[in-house]
Amino acid sequence: MAGDKVLSIILGGGQGSRLYPLTHARSKPAVPIAGKYRLVDIPISNCINSDIKRMYVLTQFNSASLNRHIKNTYSFSFFSSAFVDVLAAEQTPDNKGWFQGTADAVRQSMHHFLRHDFDYALILSGDQLYQMDFNEMVKAHKKAKAKISIATIPVNAKDATSFGILKSDDKNQITSFIEKPDASLLPDWTSEVSDEMKGEGRNYLASMGIYIFNRELLIELMSNPDTIDFGKEIIPQAINNHKTLSYQYEGYWTDIGNIDSFFEANLGLTDDIPKFDLYDKSKRIYTRARMLPTTKISGTSLNKTVIAEGCIVSAAKIDHSVIGIRSRIGDESTIINTYMMGSDFYQNLDEINDPNSIPIGIGKRCFIKNAIIDMNCCIGDDVRINGGDHLEDVETDTHVVKDGIVVLKKAVTIPNGTVI
Repeated sequence: MAGDKVLSIILGGGQGSRLYPLTHARSKPAVPIAGKYRLVDIPISNCINSDIKRMYVLTQFNSASLNRHIKNTYSFSFFSSAFVDVLAAEQTPDNKGWFQGTADAVRQSMHHFLRHDFDYALILSGDQLYQMDFNEMVKAHKKAKAKISIATIPVNAKDATSFGILKSDDKNQITSFIEKPDASLLPDWTSEVSDEMKGEGRNYLASMGIYIFNRELLIELMSNPDTIDFGKEIIPQAINNHKTLSYQYEGYWTDIGNIDSFFEANLGLTDDIPKFDLYDKSKRIYTRARMLPTTKISGTSLNKTVIAEGCIVSAAKIDHSVIGIRSRIGDESTIINTYMMGSDFYQNLDEINDPNSIPIGIGKRCFIKNAIIDMNCCIGDDVRINGGDHLEDVETDTHVVKDGIVVLKKAVTIPNGTVI
């Protein structure tokens, strides 16, 4: 089994400033998605589905909730070698500071990896949404006798300027690399892609930030402390000296880099046939097993809406929205184009009925559109939040507006009658 020879290294990313305020108190891989999962569940589930069951998650900012989630979620048999471990940046005699980049994170953690027997290191990003069989990539890597493999996805000219673009020959061997090329350079950077991709105008191969390195080469490359990033330094330098394979992937893949792409990816789950398929038994996404009651809905008109477990909903209307675990929504409220993350716990009836406080959830007669509501928010009655292009980017104590999306910060209280 290919998985026995593979060690997976999942990069947790930096401070996640582009996903702020969702990353204010948690690391990027711990951000809740799809109403019940965390971002880190995606690469971990892809590994488990590919029989790769030895994983390290590298992180350095706000890692407490990530640690807690992984400890409570991924328990394997005592009699197997499977594990998911979080490695936070640590000061050692050799390393005095934080991870400086993706390659530096791997370099600083190498002493942990080398305790294990593996032939291939699979390096993944902790903030992407996709479903991929890594076994196929490992097989292609071995068959080509490559030293490095890079997962690539065909993109169109408009998107190509935002990615590292690779050029491959007829044997899928990568010959050159350019980081975020100017549009004027693109005619020289087309690669051979399938007829379907050509038909969609997707003629450029973008790096997905998913790499396979042979063990010995990784050790050699990590011995140079001057290179700190895979995409900007290691890959461009290695292409000329080591056989590097392009592994083309044509399924759904999105990089959750900012609030806009995060919002779009979550609301995309409400499509009749979503591009990211949570219902495929062979590509199951795993997360913490919570013993939650069923969701209860009373008098609500629902359209293109995903609702997680344990919710109590008596809204008038919910349209094109994702409602997360333990959400509570009051009478006559309308929710449109919104991702409500839900709550970490239930309040008792005394807390909910306390006249001096606003309970967790959304109150009565609210109107909420184009919003992301972080965990444990308390929204009073008659609150109106109307996101859209008419709003300028702004930050207050309770919320941030980015690209017209109103993001309520975690656990804030929005008083009765507030208008945003």
